Amino acid sequence: MPPFKDEHILIISPGSQTTLAQLGLPESFTPARLRISSRMFPAEKPGEFEPMKVRERRTTKPAQTNGANPPNHSDAPMPDAAPSAEGQEPTTQEEPQGEQEDQILYEEDPTSEEGAVHPIIEGRIANWPCFFSLLTHVYNTLSPPFHTPILILAQPCWTAQDRELVTQWVFEKFKTPALSLMDAALAVSYAFATPHATVVDIGFGKCDITTVVDHVVGDVGRAAAIPGCGGEAMTQRLLSVLSAKGFTRDLCEQLKKNPICEILPPGTELPANLAPEEVVSNPAAAASTGAVGSGDGQRESIAAQGGAPRGPGLDTDVGDADRDRETNGAEDDEGVLDVANIVASGKTSEFLARKEKEKAEKATARKNAAIEAAVAKQAKLPNSKKARALFQYHERRQSDDIIMENTVKPAVASEGQQENTNPPNDGTSTSAETAAAAKREERREERRRARDSITYVRKETEVGLERFQAASSGILDRIADAIHRVILSVPEANRRSELWDSIIIVGNGSIVRGFKEALIATLTARYLISPNSATIFTSELPSNFTTPVATGANTPQPQQPHHPSHHPSGVNPLLHAATTASLAPPGPSQQQLQMQHYQQYQQQQQHQHQAHSSHAQTPTSIKLLRPPEYFPEWKEAGMEEAGFLGAQVAAKVVFVVDQGLSKGFMSRTEYNEVGPQGIHECSM
Repeated sequence: MPPFKDEHILIISPGSQTTLAQLGLPESFTPARLRISSRMFPAEKPGEFEPMKVRERRTTKPAQTNGANPPNHSDAPMPDAAPSAEGQEPTTQEEPQGEQEDQILYEEDPTSEEGAVHPIIEGRIANWPCFFSLLTHVYNTLSPPFHTPILILAQPCWTAQDRELVTQWVFEKFKTPALSLMDAALAVSYAFATPHATVVDIGFGKCDITTVVDHVVGDVGRAAAIPGCGGEAMTQRLLSVLSAKGFTRDLCEQLKKNPICEILPPGTELPANLAPEEVVSNPAAAASTGAVGSGDGQRESIAAQGGAPRGPGLDTDVGDADRDRETNGAEDDEGVLDVANIVASGKTSEFLARKEKEKAEKATARKNAAIEAAVAKQAKLPNSKKARALFQYHERRQSDDIIMENTVKPAVASEGQQENTNPPNDGTSTSAETAAAAKREERREERRRARDSITYVRKETEVGLERFQAASSGILDRIADAIHRVILSVPEANRRSELWDSIIIVGNGSIVRGFKEALIATLTARYLISPNSATIFTSELPSNFTTPVATGANTPQPQQPHHPSHHPSGVNPLLHAATTASLAPPGPSQQQLQMQHYQQYQQQQQHQHQAHSSHAQTPTSIKLLRPPEYFPEWKEAGMEEAGFLGAQVAAKVVFVVDQGLSKGFMSRTEYNEVGPQGIHECSM
């Protein structure tokens, strides 16, 4: 088989919402260049599908008469008066009514989702003809050359029969020289350059949890397509708590992707949900003590909690009364001294009104200053400490000119229809019907323009504590429980600790702020045990064991490896020491021998299990695996779609480097010999 080139390799990653594809491997692996929505539309022929919605549009044109007039191929709508095309006889009013015919035109609407069919639902292929049409659309869009190998990322829930159907269709439809089906979880481990990992893939409507040990996918106990644990479940949860405030699903989807939507770790205390007018309930307390109000929880001081503030202590300089009077007391002195003159002048009411007004203005200014200080302090708080946050979103609507056009033209059209309701009975009925058909076509054209003129208006609103409840329906608990069960199903108990320390969370459903940290916190709170409790309990040793002295006499000497049970009788040395301690008189040589047996047993266990802590069912540490940093494009875009990065790495290895020596792909020759069943021996 001739070697494959980097620029001829085709990678396809089908998903339930978005299908990623790319033709050729760049020098530095980048995110997918082609992103196609994973939906198709029924075509005119039953069983076939189109990539875009095809709408039917009817136009009215004059009928052809005995070939005297050339055909009119114009698709323009008919005006109010009967048109006369170039080289064609104009339509007269005496033309009979049956000389008009309707013409059906078909046009594509790239923005419509009406009647869309999704071939992949929760990772499973629900509609095979639609799925094959999607692959054909991707293939035709990229238009690869003839000698092009294909790598397809297979979802964890695909069965062996699904893989065979995909293999048969690709070889017979695309005539590809080689095909590789790679497991999506294995591709993620390739992207993170690790042989052991626990891959948690949060998708649109499901969650997949897979263990990878020594680059081998663990099929036993694998949790594939767990429903109700994806990004759509979080959107529906936000919709259930915000629907009363007028939020739609589109707004909840935007809120989920906004930084103000955050999933807090379990046990995190939520901020107090205060009303806007209750932000500063006591301006005097805010000005003097910094508290937003009186009562418990406002500030940790006696004055803020409603008690009497403490006065100055002994020998405390609180200022000079005479100096204060000279600085700002002139106004008060004048008020006292001028009382007689004010009363004598007869303007007492005006003076009191002015004083009350000034007093109210000063109180309002102090209150506004306190509110501004509290708002500024609130703005500096992190998002998890804010009771409310400003949510900026985009609303889908028509442009203003289209709205104005749609409101003015129907009135004009109605006036025209009223004029033509009672036409004179002189043979002009054909002209009136032609004008009515032209108006109907004009209205259809206006609706089409309205669909094409959809714009997005930026708006903002305030969201309270509901923005923290995206995963409050038990999503994290279900995922954590599934991770625990999947890791426990790994037959090699000594590998489970490595899987707990190498958790990878990917998928576009995990882009919600704080999701990964909250999931790790949930796992830690539910399953993590203390490292001290994971060791062998020293209290189980016989009481007549003495503490070894740091003289080096108790250090075990290296011996030849043998059976883990180092005692000649084949029993556990600790058990033997505990049962024979009372029979034999304890002596220094006996204790030294027993300690040597114990320490040699510990060394052998550590050699066999390496990082295994002898507690296979519960972990002593849970960690997220750090993503690689040598792909700058992926570092900026995020590792949510890391499976596509692993697919590029695997395609480079199996198609270019070893060229089939590792049996990473199935060639056309092998397909002709063994059929689609041979993909199970060649896929990864």
